[in-house]
Amino acid sequence: MIDAPAPQGETRCGFVALIGAPNAGKSTLLNALVGSKVTIVSHKVQTTRALIRGIAIEGASQLIFVDTPGIFSPKRRLDRAMVTTAWSGAHDADLVGVLIDARKGIDEEAEALLGRLAEVTRPKILILNKIDLVPRDALLALTKAANDKAKFEATFMVSALKHDGVADLKRWLAERMAPGPWLYPPDQMSDAPLRQLAAEITREKLFERLHQELPYHSTVETEQWKELRGGKIRVEQTIYVERESQRKIVLGKGGQTIKAIGEASRRELADIVEGKVDLFLFVKVREGWGDDPERYRAMGLEFPKD
Repeated sequence: MIDAPAPQGETRCGFVALIGAPNAGKSTLLNALVGSKVTIVSHKVQTTRALIRGIAIEGASQLIFVDTPGIFSPKRRLDRAMVTTAWSGAHDADLVGVLIDARKGIDEEAEALLGRLAEVTRPKILILNKIDLVPRDALLALTKAANDKAKFEATFMVSALKHDGVADLKRWLAERMAPGPWLYPPDQMSDAPLRQLAAEITREKLFERLHQELPYHSTVETEQWKELRGGKIRVEQTIYVERESQRKIVLGKGGQTIKAIGEASRRELADIVEGKVDLFLFVKVREGWGDDPERYRAMGLEFPKD
C-alpha cells in the first residue's frame, strides 16, 4: 500500500481515459502509472472487459486513470458491449490518452481508431508504447503519421513494461488537471472492491493457463469474501462457462488445471492483501451467460439490445 500524504494548499483532480487497440499496453501502462497492480495483464487480446479505474498521486494532483477495453471490430454481443464501454470512457474523461503499439504502427485497428477520434471532443494526447522495440527513426515517422491523422495536444514515447517515460507522462498530466478537491483518499489506488479485483486475477490466470478460445467464453464471480479469526481471508469463486465440455477443460485431468489456476491466483491475492488467503474455486456451466443482461451488469457493462 502506498502511503501518500494529504496535499497542502490548492489541489487538482481529473479523469484520464486510456484507449487503444487490444494489446496496445493500456493495462500495463495503468499499473505503471499507479505504481501497483490494479488491473489484469495478459498477452492475449481483449482481456479488459469493463472500465477499471486506477488512482495515482503526483504532487498536489490526483489522477484517476480509466483503463478501457481494447477497441476492435466487434463480432459478438460481449464484443459490442466492450467497445461501447471503451468509447463512453473516452467521452466522459477530462483528457484522453490514445495508445498505439509502436511495433505494429498504424495498422488497420489503429487506423480505425484514429479515424473516430474526431468524435471525441476532449483533449487528446498520443502515447506510443513499446518504444524499446522500435528504432528511433521509425518512432519519429510514426509520430508524424499519427499526428497527421488526428489532433493531439502532445506526444509521449514510453515503454510501459520497463517504466521508461512513464514518470514524465505522469508529471505532464498532473499539471494539466483542473483545480479541484481530490475524489478519493490519498492512499486509495483503485475504485474496484477487493472481491472484484480477486475475480479479475483468477480470470487472468485462466487466460495464462488456457491457450484456446475458452477464456473468452468464461467469467469469474467472487461469491464469498470473508475475513476469519487471525486475519486469514476465505475466498470462494465460481468460474462460469457455457458448456460441459468447457468445464472439463477448466478442471483438467485429475483436476490439475483448476488446481494450478487456484494456486497462482491465491499467491497473488495473498501478496495484495499482505496476509493469508484460502481460495476455493468452483466451475459451473451457465448456458448462454454471454446473452444474460445480469452478467453484463455484474461486469459493469451495458447490455447491447441487438
